[in-house]
Order: sequence, then structure tokens, then C-alpha cells
Amino acid sequence: MKELTKAEEQVMQYLWEIKKGFLKDIVDQFPEPKPAYTTISTVVRVLVNKGFIGFKTYGKSNEYFPKIKKGEYAKVFLKGAVKSFFNNSVSKLVSFFANDNNLSLSELEELKKQVEEQIEKKKKSK
Repeated sequence: MKELTKAEEQVMQYLWEIKKGFLKDIVDQFPEPKPAYTTISTVVRVLVNKGFIGFKTYGKSNEYFPKIKKGEYAKVFLKGAVKSFFNNSVSKLVSFFANDNNLSLSELEELKKQVEEQIEKKKKSK
């Protein structure tokens, strides 16, 4: 799966949110000042060619829908980030966030809870 540009990812975020819609519906999701209609149209066309978006035609209008689930893309994107920025080490990624001074105590506790739950699942599956 190819990585998305920022513009493509933004269009996909809005399409994942609305689930399906016409070009006008996608453009309406953008905050003011909205990009040009033709710009969004071009990005949507590229996403169709890349296989991220499908469409159903009604007369001269296309209704677009995501062909890739948000979670699927997030998994691929995060694996790429872990490989590029953390030497392919998930523990380095977790350590990076755990050492980030912006995390609150409750966020650190939630992170710890999730790790402990995964450890228990792994132990039970052995």
C-alpha cells in the first residue's frame, strides 16, 4: 500500500468520517478557507487511481467511498514510521512517548494498562 501525501490523507480523513459522498460533500468538510473545488477533484482522482477510493456513478456525478479502512492505513503508516524513526523497534516508540513530558499521569497509566493487558493475552495464548 502506498503512503498518502498530506493532501490525500486529509481528503481520506474526511471521507472516512462521512463514509461516502459526492465531491461537494467532501469539499464541504474542509474548514474555511476551503481549497479550490478543482484541487479536491484532482486529489480524489489520484486517490481513485491509487485504489484508496471507489465510486458509484449516478448520471454525471460520482459518489465516492473509501476502499481502504482507516485502521488498515493507520497500521501501514505506523509500521513505516516505526521503521523510519525508531529503527523498527516498537519498544523505542513506546519509550519515546513514555518519556514525553507532555503525557499526563492518566495517559501514562492507560499506556501501562494496555501493555499489561497485552502481556496477559500473550501469556494465555502460550
